[in-house]
Amino acid sequence: MKSILATALLIIMLQPMYKQESKNSFPKRKIPVASNLIVITIDGFRWQEVFSGADPTIINSEKFTPDTSTTKLLYWDASVDERRKKLLPFFWNVIAKKGQLLGNRQYDNKVNVANLYSLSYPGYNEMFTGIADISITSNRKLKNSNINVFEYLQSKKDFKDSIAIFSSWDVFPYILNTDRNNLPVNSGYENLESSSVQQQIINAVQSEAIYDKTATRHDQLTFLTAKEYIQHYKPRLTYISLGETDEFAHQGRYDLYLQQAAQVDKMIGELWNWVQTTPGYKNNTTFIITTDHGRGSKPSKWTSHGEFITGSSQTWFAILGPGITPLGEIKEKQQYYQQQLAQTIAHVLGENFSQAEAAPLSLR
Repeated sequence: MKSILATALLIIMLQPMYKQESKNSFPKRKIPVASNLIVITIDGFRWQEVFSGADPTIINSEKFTPDTSTTKLLYWDASVDERRKKLLPFFWNVIAKKGQLLGNRQYDNKVNVANLYSLSYPGYNEMFTGIADISITSNRKLKNSNINVFEYLQSKKDFKDSIAIFSSWDVFPYILNTDRNNLPVNSGYENLESSSVQQQIINAVQSEAIYDKTATRHDQLTFLTAKEYIQHYKPRLTYISLGETDEFAHQGRYDLYLQQAAQVDKMIGELWNWVQTTPGYKNNTTFIITTDHGRGSKPSKWTSHGEFITGSSQTWFAILGPGITPLGEIKEKQQYYQQQLAQTIAHVLGENFSQAEAAPLSLR
């Protein structure tokens, strides 16, 4: 079955860009003349791997890494600088030179969640509403009563029909409360209506070839759907939520966790290359990349996260784009919170999200 998925995705990659207008559940808009923003989250991806690469204890544990020799050939080096480049080459060859990386706690540069629970729903609520709501305690599919920055921007003339959201995890329609605001969210294994050959293949894979459907869609399908839409409709604000790193971590598979992180790094690099070679987006688009929560900092606890697991509140930010001073890895003593993301999104796009309870990040 995996070979069917691989074949179908290869066909998608080889398809030429279509010229025909397609019907889509998202509205169409022209290329904007103002700045664009793409927000990407990598669910449950630890700061330790971002800044230090593969953990030396976990990668050598057969309990978490069944084929330690192959995994080490792919992701290990005695030098921290080299092994983090092996795992995340786009982060460390591009963002570290042209953007900023926040959250390396070895330099007392800290990013944390402000919510009490260090779980996904509370984390995403915090990021996009700017409120650490103590009443949101779990990942249950409950409609969020808090106003999020996407619906706030959607109400503005400059952003009408200019926002697109794609998530691997199928809880996002509840987190963003699409019943209230009709935000354009493609989530989980939901097909995206389109006349394009590429999207029809993606839909077919989702509907027929995937036999192990869970609450989280394969990230590559989420990414391809998002990229296909961005190429055709040119939204001004796009959010892409990827989830398989968290899935593999909960399964206790460090090898697959690393593999997926490397794949996500490649996806982000591919999207950045497209942005930088496309009129209207080139030198006019900011990327903000982050995560919803940390994980246990001890090797024995890395698979889990929550309010009673040390390290779960520890996160990070990566920022790249025009107007972002290329400071690379920030080594100053600082404290940031995920709660600041909502106002940062608005700030980057020239707006003020007054509902947020935290100031934007300082984008020097």
